[in-house]
Amino acid sequence: MSTGVRRRMGVEERRQQLIGVALDLFSRRSPDEVSIDEIAAAAGISRPLVYHYFPGKLSLYEAALKRASDDLAARFTEPREGPLGARLLRVMRRFFDFVDDHGPGFSALMRGGPAVPADGVGTKDHASTANALIDSVRQAAFDQILTHLEVTEASPRLELVVRSWVSLAESTALLWLDGRRIPRAELERQLVHDFAALAAVSAAYDEEMAALLKKIVKDEPADGPFAELIGRLVSLGS
Repeated sequence: MSTGVRRRMGVEERRQQLIGVALDLFSRRSPDEVSIDEIAAAAGISRPLVYHYFPGKLSLYEAALKRASDDLAARFTEPREGPLGARLLRVMRRFFDFVDDHGPGFSALMRGGPAVPADGVGTKDHASTANALIDSVRQAAFDQILTHLEVTEASPRLELVVRSWVSLAESTALLWLDGRRIPRAELERQLVHDFAALAAVSAAYDEEMAALLKKIVKDEPADGPFAELIGRLVSLGS
């Protein structure tokens, strides 16, 4: 039989609980619309106790952003097994899973966080923190793609291709959230095609990129996303 006595949380356990509660609320509504009172109520504690663990909503929001950015960066981790096109498609599905589940939070993260705090305190520091978190996600994605390409140091053209593609995935997701007017699965596949297209255009100007593209295409199956793109392009001319 339950005694009705609630277990007292340790300091770090409580902090992590508050971060999780805040992230859940920020994921469903704009961070500017979420109050400390709501966070406290969702966590089952008093408003003053929230301030015992975090100086204010801004510091709690930054902690939630950090957790979200770590989660988002992890979505680009994929075992180096099978053809590249299929791997990238799995990555895009996990990426859009995150975007789908954390729409407002994702938008806030990629756009640099919420509006200026009411007291204006720490605004510049917050902007710097948010930008650093965004950059860490982009760098993690960049590093993962190089790993799948089996490249230790990217050439200037390859860096341009990969960073452009990461930026494209980000902007595509933000536009998709504004009404979700295109089926998500189509965009996931289109972004994989976009990677191949960016690589192909670059290969037309650079021998090193051409060699890398040949290596990629050689391992692609006839029913893979890269082969599908070629088929779609060929059909346009028929």
